[in-house]
Order: sequence, then structure tokens, then C-alpha cells
Amino acid sequence: MPEVELSAGTVAYEDSGGDGPVLVLLHGLTIDGSLWQEVVAELGPHHRCVRPTLPLGAHRTPMKPGADLSLRGMALLVGEFLERLDLRDVTLVLNDWGGAQILLSEGRTERIGRVVLTACEAFDNYPPGLAGRLIALALRVPGGLRLTMQALRLRAVRRAPGGWGWMSKRPVPDAMMDAWFEPARTRPEIRRDLAAYALSVPDRATLLEWAERMRTFTGPVLVVWATEDRLMPREHGRRLAELFPDGRLVEIEDSYTLIPVDQPRRLAVLLREFVAETAS
Repeated sequence: MPEVELSAGTVAYEDSGGDGPVLVLLHGLTIDGSLWQEVVAELGPHHRCVRPTLPLGAHRTPMKPGADLSLRGMALLVGEFLERLDLRDVTLVLNDWGGAQILLSEGRTERIGRVVLTACEAFDNYPPGLAGRLIALALRVPGGLRLTMQALRLRAVRRAPGGWGWMSKRPVPDAMMDAWFEPARTRPEIRRDLAAYALSVPDRATLLEWAERMRTFTGPVLVVWATEDRLMPREHGRRLAELFPDGRLVEIEDSYTLIPVDQPRRLAVLLREFVAETAS
């Protein structure tokens, strides 16, 4: 897997290559770029799909001590990633984690052609739902995060309602989840990075101010929301689509938050059509 050296540290990524339109596909906490593997397979060779593994708990290389891994810092790291790889006219695709929206709030969009917000954190929903609050609570208890990651070795815990059982309707393959959870389960430096991010979420007023400032992004925005999502309120999909001057909403049935897992073919079709319709 190739790597790029950024200000915060080394970030690994996967790149399908080719000369097609560039899609940068982002993931959530304790997940890596493999979340998108079925979508990438559906998109085929006519799209260049780049999947960084951000330092959100499933990364294998710890970040530099003292690196800015706050919510805003993580968003700026995405922008730095685009710059270092010299990616242009990017379709930025978010799922679960919504932090990269801050790039839109701050007008750092010179490399972003269009955005797809796929069942992700928005407005003041950081961290999302019961699962997010449990992680936040675990981080405030000494040893709590380590115990939580140890418990996620058990299939019953992974599929429990209120936790990962509300992330996807289709069970994520055990081998994939093992790879997601192993870094934070076994390495204190990775848990340090995850805690630095998760404990950085600002107050509600700041989050809502950032969301309001996204109106300045005039590029095409596709909002893809799951009608049965337990973590991302359904009304947030509509509100996001109405927030942007060129936004539209598509709702997907028979899916929870991880639409790339539950409905990869449907999502790939939407991405392909959206890019084709909005390409300059």
C-alpha cells in the first residue's frame, strides 16, 4: 500500500490508478479504506478511486506526537492529502465521518469539484448516535477505550443493537472488522491518536456555525441518505441538500449508515451518474 508523508505523519492509501475522474473516498472512526472495496469494484477501471486510511483509529502507523488531530485538523489533513498527491477536480465522498465538510466551511475547495455526503455526521451530530456516545464515554474512563476495542473481538458485541449492529444491515466480514479494530486494540499509540480526535469535538454552537458556512460552496453536492439509518437523522439529509446552492438528495432503502456495505451497487450507480452529469 503506498504512503504519503503529511504534516501530522504518514498516511497510507489505496489508488486504483487510471486517467478517469478522481474520487476520494473517506471513512469513519475505527474503519479504513476497505469500507469501499465493493463500490470501487462496481465503478470499474473508468474511475480513479483513492482511499486514504485517515488516523481515526484503524491506521497502522501512529501520527507524530503533538500532531493536530482535532476535528478541524483532520479536515485540513484531507486537504493536505489532496495537495500532496496533486489531485484535481476531485469528487470528495464522505461516509459516516463528516469532518471533511470543514474544508467547505473554510473555502479550501480549490481541488474539489463536487461532493457526495453519504449518511455522515452533519450539523451538531458529532459523535453520532448511541455508538458515538459510548466511544466518547469510553475515552473519558481510564482504560475504557482499550476495553471497548477488546470487547469488539466478539461477534455478539459487533452486532449488538446500539453499537456496530446499527452501522450496517449486512454483517461486515469478520476478517475486515478484525483489520479495522486490531490497531486500536493492540497499540496504545493508535488509541492516543483516536482519543486526540474524539475528544476534540467543539461545542454545538461551533458545529452549527461551521455547517452554516458551507453555503459558500457552489459546486454540485449529492446527498445520499439511508431511510433506516439509526445514527444519522433522516432530516439531516434533507437539510444538507437544501443548504447548498447546487444540492440534491437521494434516499436509499434497505440500508443503515454504511451504505458502501449495505448497498454498494446502488451507490456506485449514483456516483457514476453524478460524476458524469457534473463533469466540467
